[in-house]
Amino acid sequence: MVYLPSRNYMQIAWVVPDLHAAIEHWARQAGVGPFFYFDDVVYENAIYRGEPWQPVKFHAAIAQAGAMQIELIEQLEEGPSMFRELVPPGQSRLHHMSTYTDDFESDLAHYRKSGAEIVFSGLMKGAPVCWLDTTATLGFLTELITANPIKEQVFAIFKEAAANWDGDDPIRRL
Repeated sequence: MVYLPSRNYMQIAWVVPDLHAAIEHWARQAGVGPFFYFDDVVYENAIYRGEPWQPVKFHAAIAQAGAMQIELIEQLEEGPSMFRELVPPGQSRLHHMSTYTDDFESDLAHYRKSGAEIVFSGLMKGAPVCWLDTTATLGFLTELITANPIKEQVFAIFKEAAANWDGDDPIRRL
């Protein structure tokens, strides 16, 4: 029997040059919102391309759009990162799609066996997360997000806010 990794793609992400402008475009043109803004994303035990990562400052925002989350990321300072690998400064481009997994280690092993290299790994709120280089085969990085109760609570807030959103107040904080 062939192992199939989580196919629960639940998020698609773009790196953008101006986070506020991108939120405005998504909200006004596509009707997606509200976006929850994060300005201090912290990863513990961060490893980038096999070396301890010296974090670069970036901001991100996430909104629910039907069954899919839309994530927008702006890298604020130059330096090596998983974001700059695919998107040069000043440009906007699809960066990654995320799967939500109940079996992080098995999914990671599957992707590694299929030839995907780990670009970035770390812990977010104690749960493993990583980006895998699937650009040659899928055209984007693949993020594995470990299912956990904290994420469930946060994702529920995104879903409820989107279901009741009237177009006002497109940027919020948790």
